[in-house]
Amino acid sequence: MLQELKKKVLAGEDITKEEAMYLVNLDESRTMELLAAANEIKNKFIGKKVDLCSIVNAKSGSCSEDCTFCSQSAHYNTGTVTYPLMAKEEILARAKEMEGSGAEHFGIVTSGRGVVSDEDFENLIEAFRLIREQTSLEVCASLGTLDEKRAEKLANVGLKRYNHNLETSESYYAEICTTHTYADRVNTVKFLKERGMEVCSGGIIGLGESFEDRIDLAFTVKELDVDSVPINILNPVEGTPLDSNDPVPPMETLKTAAVFRFILPTKVIKLCGGRETNLRDLQSLSLLSGINGLLIGNYLTTEGRATAEDLQMIKDLGLGE
Repeated sequence: MLQELKKKVLAGEDITKEEAMYLVNLDESRTMELLAAANEIKNKFIGKKVDLCSIVNAKSGSCSEDCTFCSQSAHYNTGTVTYPLMAKEEILARAKEMEGSGAEHFGIVTSGRGVVSDEDFENLIEAFRLIREQTSLEVCASLGTLDEKRAEKLANVGLKRYNHNLETSESYYAEICTTHTYADRVNTVKFLKERGMEVCSGGIIGLGESFEDRIDLAFTVKELDVDSVPINILNPVEGTPLDSNDPVPPMETLKTAAVFRFILPTKVIKLCGGRETNLRDLQSLSLLSGINGLLIGNYLTTEGRATAEDLQMIKDLGLGE
């Protein structure tokens, strides 16, 4: 049945949730066969291109939301460094640094449910404009919820893509956040898509969710027709409610990526935060398991690995341009 499902996807047909759960429940002895099938699907619909993006944590900490995985929530004592919005010159310098390291997309991320002050938002607009003028980077952002006026300003300044993760399934969401609803997040994604923006929306595995929750997330972002799907792996932060969660086994992470590729054959599926800690020496295998994108450089509050190592990994696999 695995090979039949692969043929079905290669023929341009969708698999069902029940079929996705069949893939999830395959015996461990067939995991490598599953990964190879996902890689074949990726090669047909995506090719060898690896989407590389980077981010800057432009405003850190003091977030009013209570997301149980987040080191930047004001609800938890995590020791995370907090600071107000960076100056536009500093954001531009970071963008140029990451462009020199091989990034193609550069995302500006701010903590909180949204950028509250008009002054901060206008400073961000100027930062976007400078990056567009002085680099060849595609500009992305993750600024929380948006109203129509701000969405229009971002579009006018040439914003390429907006990130707004759903994090997990609708049924599990209340276990990780109570200060806003899943519907709030879904509606923001719909709002952005309706205004012609590309949307990056995925989630985190290792929150205590079931594999079925992960499949529900994949089908939700499929229904929303998002353009890029980040898969993060929980890196537990001391002081958060999830600081004692068991790590996700590496092969389980790869299986998750492979099943996402069966569900989302034509989308960018990107491995992001937590990959160095959780996959270790198996990071290269992710690019042969359905993944076609990486977040490179540092993350929001944790360090990544040297970008040169990621570029060498991609080259060694015969991937890239």
